[in-house]
Amino acid sequence: MDAPDSLHSLSPEGQARLLEMTYQRLHTSIMVLPLVALGLTLFYQLQGGDARMGWWLGFYVAFAAFAFWLRRRYRSDTGQGGARLDAAAVMQRWRPRLERLALAHGLGTTAPWAIAATGSPHYEFAMVLLVTNAITVAGNATHQTPVLSIFQRFFLAGWAASLPFQPWVFPELWPYSLGLSLLHTFTMVRHARRTHRFFVQQVWLEERGRQLSAQYRDAKEAAEAALAEKNRFLSTAAHDLRQPVHAMGLLTEAIALRNRDSALAPPLADLQRNMQSVHLMFNSLLDLSKIESGQVAVQPQPLALVPLLQEVQLQFAPEARARGLALRVRAPQAGAAVHADATLLLQCLSNLVHNALRYTQQGGVLVGVRRRGPNWRVEVWDTGVGVALEEQQRIYQPFYRPRHAWHINRTGHGLGLALVTRCAGLMGIGHGLRSRLGRGSCFWLELPTAPQHAIGMPPPGTGAQATRLHGRCLVLDDDPQVQRAWSALFAGWGVQARIASDAAQALAHLDDGFAPQAILCDQRLRSGESGFDILQALLDRCPEARGAMVSGEFDSPELHAAEAEGYLVLRKPVDVSVLHALLAQWLGPEGFNPNQPAALDTQAPAATK
Repeated sequence: MDAPDSLHSLSPEGQARLLEMTYQRLHTSIMVLPLVALGLTLFYQLQGGDARMGWWLGFYVAFAAFAFWLRRRYRSDTGQGGARLDAAAVMQRWRPRLERLALAHGLGTTAPWAIAATGSPHYEFAMVLLVTNAITVAGNATHQTPVLSIFQRFFLAGWAASLPFQPWVFPELWPYSLGLSLLHTFTMVRHARRTHRFFVQQVWLEERGRQLSAQYRDAKEAAEAALAEKNRFLSTAAHDLRQPVHAMGLLTEAIALRNRDSALAPPLADLQRNMQSVHLMFNSLLDLSKIESGQVAVQPQPLALVPLLQEVQLQFAPEARARGLALRVRAPQAGAAVHADATLLLQCLSNLVHNALRYTQQGGVLVGVRRRGPNWRVEVWDTGVGVALEEQQRIYQPFYRPRHAWHINRTGHGLGLALVTRCAGLMGIGHGLRSRLGRGSCFWLELPTAPQHAIGMPPPGTGAQATRLHGRCLVLDDDPQVQRAWSALFAGWGVQARIASDAAQALAHLDDGFAPQAILCDQRLRSGESGFDILQALLDRCPEARGAMVSGEFDSPELHAAEAEGYLVLRKPVDVSVLHALLAQWLGPEGFNPNQPAALDTQAPAATK
């Protein structure tokens, strides 16, 4: 018998399990949308929009309150605090309700399109709206599909219904935006169907035990095909999705630098933190796919522990204060160093601290370092919910979250610890945890000691972004939105910038007498030219300049060749703190050395790969 691909082929208990999985993701999506609506409303108001977005924000706050009340009714019917219905009765009562809830949620996400279509929005806001909607629907296409009919209603009302508004929202570019959106539609529908079959097959296999049968092997192959399909989708969509997110990050920083209104400082700070969260979630999903595909290169080097811990404390201190928790760091003696990849190690610690804060309701989090023989052990302690013994291995699986953790915090997708174990495996370091349910946890990483006299640069992100820069930079990028973002950011930093769309324009700037000290080139250009070839040609013309590639792709042979030759590759969306630190090293009287070669030296800040 072939493995089933229909919900009706499962027992009522199996169907109820899939309904619960779908409801969890739907509920999480509804509860998160007020924060997304707040960010969009603030951005719309900053661009001179009217008050209708505020009404939409109010609607989603009320809708989230209603969803919270409905969730309590559902828990009562399923035996979590009330009279328990059998599985068949749960499906009969709650499946139609959740389908209507998903339909209303979808219509709510389409509402800003109607507002934008009748309000003459700025191009930047329209692109932010498009990317936000695409990311929201793509995320639900993976986790809301155990019961496909619920996702279909959300998809039709929340994505398909927004497409007719694009000619009004993008009056000049709607053929291109609509074409990309239709391609995105086809990919998401196909991915949703594959993911639905995967969920159904997994439940069907669990109901029949662990027999190594032909049905199990077929389901395993389908799961691997679904994973390969996801990686192909992410690889294909990475550039187009990263491009507007990259521009949003640069524009947000540029706006913050130019702001002189103290009343706008708090919402701008919130917008910057929201952009950092978008970068973190977006990159976590892509990084996990890259690691699973074997596309991450490990570059171990000696790292000082004290600057690393200071970076982590600086990054998460605002979140700890907002949660009413204490975040303490117990640093080792000066000079303590480990041998590890800077980016991967910082990603491990960031995910561990973020996870500890998320599941701690009172008390605090302690990050400490202690000596373990020839190694240093970095530990993250918390006074949170803890992890049951039988779940301590499963929590490292992607998309897995312990049942009791949902009652503490419903955000996130279960990717943080999966990334930790993947990154630790790539670096070849030990990791583990000690935990007691209800008493807290200690997650640790054990790293080899590095000689104290050979300490490398601290991880990226520690520089002061507000410092003014001096110098000249040439940027090659053919996206008008990204070009404006580059210009705005460099103007705020005090950098003289020239923007070019192709090699001819770039060479024209040089012919006009512009002598850049730094050159940044995008790889994928509409002209069909190779950004790496252009960078090498420009550096031949400007031997005293320094150069780097900037791209949203992570599996390009040209970019791999650039990295192999020692050139720096910055991945979109570029972290503005990394960019600022790099330009501070390359530009100005202290950072610019005309005798240095254009290729990346071993001490330059590394970018996320």
